[in-house]
Amino acid sequence: MFTKREKWWGYAFIAPQMIGMILFSLLPLMFAFGISFMQWDGFGERTFVGLENYITQFQDSNFRAAMRNTTIYSLIVIPGGIAAALLSALALNKVKGKDFYRMFFFMPVVTSSVSIAVIWMWLLNGDFGLINQMLAAVGIEGPNWLTDRRFVLPSIAMLSIWWGLGTNMVIFLAGLQGISRSYYEAAEIDGASAWQKFKNITMPLLSPTTFFVAIMTVIGSFQVFDQAYVMTQGGPGNASYTLVLHIFDEAFTRSSFGTSTSAAMILFVIILIFTLIQFTVSRKWVHYEDGGR
Repeated sequence: MFTKREKWWGYAFIAPQMIGMILFSLLPLMFAFGISFMQWDGFGERTFVGLENYITQFQDSNFRAAMRNTTIYSLIVIPGGIAAALLSALALNKVKGKDFYRMFFFMPVVTSSVSIAVIWMWLLNGDFGLINQMLAAVGIEGPNWLTDRRFVLPSIAMLSIWWGLGTNMVIFLAGLQGISRSYYEAAEIDGASAWQKFKNITMPLLSPTTFFVAIMTVIGSFQVFDQAYVMTQGGPGNASYTLVLHIFDEAFTRSSFGTSTSAAMILFVIILIFTLIQFTVSRKWVHYEDGGR
């Protein structure tokens, strides 16, 4: 049991984070929830309209397009990002100079999102982009990556997978290094193959790390904004129009903060539902070294 003095010290240490969370997360969330039931241009009086903003959003073709595009984008980024990060971590786990490679892969993460988007706009340019030049060198005619409706979302997803690779790879690498070597030595004595060791040792003991990466990747994929805003402005047409871009347009282009916050609340609920589903399903596949789940 803790003494009264120790409890107060504990409260003192967590107070800054609790105050910050209340001021900068909880209160803005409550304010946004209230605004979602009002008609407001950001300056004048607020008028209560009930569920009208939510009904308007579900009837809005732009909102439906944003939902569809964000879902397609997430279906590409989530499995692709997790698989790329895991394979990269497995490759780096046994090489010399892994600290250098880890820094090399992590560099895009700390680079400005706008800078990254501008560089990839040049790489993906259909006329003089480096990627199409490389394809032309082997006799392949590259598409107009950012102006063709068929390729614009996969192109932005490809950028996002590359951009987030460093973070997820470092997390997976830390998880791999936390697995005791004794498990592999015991398996080698029993004659286990490399695949058997990966399937029966690496993946189960790495499942808590995979679970964390999956949670963060799902949240990040549904909040995609910078790439679409800088590279395509949601175009061509609305082929790369995402939910957060729609929220931005409603608030700062149309000055409709009520519909903007209602769309944000819908996005919040979607992310919350997916997170709860992941936590529920994780009980069946996430294994901890002490045998718990």
